[in-house]
Amino acid sequence: MYSNCISIQTMSQSFGHEDFFSRRCIWVNGPVIVGAGPSGLAVGAGLQQQGVPFIMLERANCIASLWQNRTYDRLKLHLPKQFCQLPDFPFPQDFPEYPTKYQFINYLESYAKHFNMEPQFNETVQSAKYDEIFGLWRVKTVSASGGEHPTEVEYICRSLVVATGENAEQVVPEFEGLQEFGGDVMHACEYKSGESYRGKRVIVVGCGNSGMEVSLDLCNHDASPSLVVRSSVHVLPREVFGKSTFELAVLLLRWLPVCLVDKMLLILAWLILGNIEKYGLKRPSTGPLELNNLAGKTPVLDIGTLKKIRSGNIKVVPGIKRFREGKVELVNGQILEIDSVILATGYRSNVPSWLKESEFFSENGIPKNPFPNGWKGNAGLYAVGFTRRGLSGASLDAISVAHDIAKSWKEETIQKKSVAARHKRSRNIM
Repeated sequence: MYSNCISIQTMSQSFGHEDFFSRRCIWVNGPVIVGAGPSGLAVGAGLQQQGVPFIMLERANCIASLWQNRTYDRLKLHLPKQFCQLPDFPFPQDFPEYPTKYQFINYLESYAKHFNMEPQFNETVQSAKYDEIFGLWRVKTVSASGGEHPTEVEYICRSLVVATGENAEQVVPEFEGLQEFGGDVMHACEYKSGESYRGKRVIVVGCGNSGMEVSLDLCNHDASPSLVVRSSVHVLPREVFGKSTFELAVLLLRWLPVCLVDKMLLILAWLILGNIEKYGLKRPSTGPLELNNLAGKTPVLDIGTLKKIRSGNIKVVPGIKRFREGKVELVNGQILEIDSVILATGYRSNVPSWLKESEFFSENGIPKNPFPNGWKGNAGLYAVGFTRRGLSGASLDAISVAHDIAKSWKEETIQKKSVAARHKRSRNIM
């Protein structure tokens, strides 16, 4: 996927930095893609089809590490499969409408194999910086696959694709007294199943899709979950009259403005789910689609949690004031005795920790320009997987990125061949 290493001495002389002697340097005749999740794989597949060489760096030991290592067992795709497939590779026909996480992982592995992609695993990018003088990206990594002593590598390239996504790092808020609690505390990314929680009193912090589904899974395993709802949340039925709510929204948006589609979705939600506010689930004043566009806050698609809330098997409680030993005090003064805490408090981008750039990405690691204009920056910088529109948005950006890089790469290759041919003719004349 990438060219042979060039001389470390030559490189150090060119850039004038002594630290080139302490690390291996590699010139990449094409882009460096950071991240081997669905977004990175989609870009890689597009480049492979157009004959563009590249290298893909992944800090974990597998593709799609979020799906493989940080998701619960019962997880299924929230949207129908046709909205989640990557470019030029449909899901198998025998897959259900909402594939399981294991089916999706199998699909991604087949995708990587089909397009002959071999990411560099266990290689963590420490920094990526554009060298203004030479017009090149310098991507410094540390590899943990070389035995006891980590290997430092620096990749030099003209294009950099950031495909680490919106969910690279877990968010863990600080709670007063959490260290005094004494019970089991974990983030939802570590949660696998409610099997080990049978008979236990568990408080789940966070009411997004993960918090709702973890609460449902706990309930199905005979635990006693309490769901912390600190703010307002949109809950929509996953399907409306047998049709995906998301698919219906996409269809309506072709003809109607967002505000009107939002009103229609809320009316349908009220007809199907009833008045959820009486259970402690207050709806935001902004509609679900508009809120997702403005703040990236995805509406919850109900798959059975509301039924458990109505029956009292899942208790909805307000925000947390502080933890005590074996207990939690809520903001309304109520005190609950609990055995475990699961923090379904979301994820964030890790881009600011390694990308030395401030024009294209904001401080929270998301491109400043919203979809569909957030995939291309300056100086050969690209982003995929930050659309806040799931896999369908990532796929659209991946196609744009691959085409743009291929166009530039082919133009540069033709220009180099033309220059080489002129030099050859000049030598022959002499």
